Amino acid sequence: MHTMWKGSISFGLVNIPIKLFAATEDKDIKMRYLHKKCHNPIKYEKTCPVCEQHVEQEDIVKGYEYEPGKFVLIEKEDLDKIAGIKNKSIEIIDFVSLEEIDPIYFNRSYFIGPGENGTKPFTLLKEAMKESGRIGLAKITIRSKESLAAVRVYDKGLVMETIYYPDEVRNVDHVPGIDEEVQVNDKELEMAKQLIEQLTTEFEPEKYKDEYREALLEIIDSKISGKEVQISEERPRTNVVDLMEALQASIDQSKTGEKKAEVKPKKTKPKKKKA
Repeated sequence: MHTMWKGSISFGLVNIPIKLFAATEDKDIKMRYLHKKCHNPIKYEKTCPVCEQHVEQEDIVKGYEYEPGKFVLIEKEDLDKIAGIKNKSIEIIDFVSLEEIDPIYFNRSYFIGPGENGTKPFTLLKEAMKESGRIGLAKITIRSKESLAAVRVYDKGLVMETIYYPDEVRNVDHVPGIDEEVQVNDKELEMAKQLIEQLTTEFEPEKYKDEYREALLEIIDSKISGKEVQISEERPRTNVVDLMEALQASIDQSKTGEKKAEVKPKKTKPKKKKA
């Protein structure tokens, strides 16, 4: 793995040299925009609409638009003043229970590995967190952005997950129609719970696949090799409008799926040899 950040974890007066590694990767298939006429990639140039000329990178500065059309310039020196020592430190400020943090706050995940001469204190922190059942709530600055982060035990090591600040999570009350009062009868509720129970299983991440990405890769491979593209037909959907009918149909469908999974091939008895 490529080291993307070097620094330390600090809690109390303890400093542990560590390295960060990206724990996830984006496997989305990237497309290029081409000129329809000649199939060459389109270039996007930086131009000034007022001066009507191309702008070089060294002539570009950062600015904050505080009113429409009015900007205040932010220099590199201004950003350096507030960056401080936190650029190279994961500062654990509290230890909390993981269950207290709603998943909506989680952003990106990073594996944490020990840095030079940091293996022993790294292992000590990991074992202490494992025994206590707590996770570290920390602050970290990555690429000039300060984030909250959760440091927790993951498999053999530690993982850090950046989390949003409370004011970065939108208020659910602003969702249209969420406060609308709708009566649900007991029979509908019972059937919905029955359906949930039948579809409940152990979480096995290996069985979930990005079917869209696989289908797109198949199209790309077929086009490269000059084969005709074959697209499988979409599974027909039943147009069930009534809620009770939809619940019952879903329960019946899940039962059928369970029976198919339970069917085992019949064992054939060996034929007796003729004397």
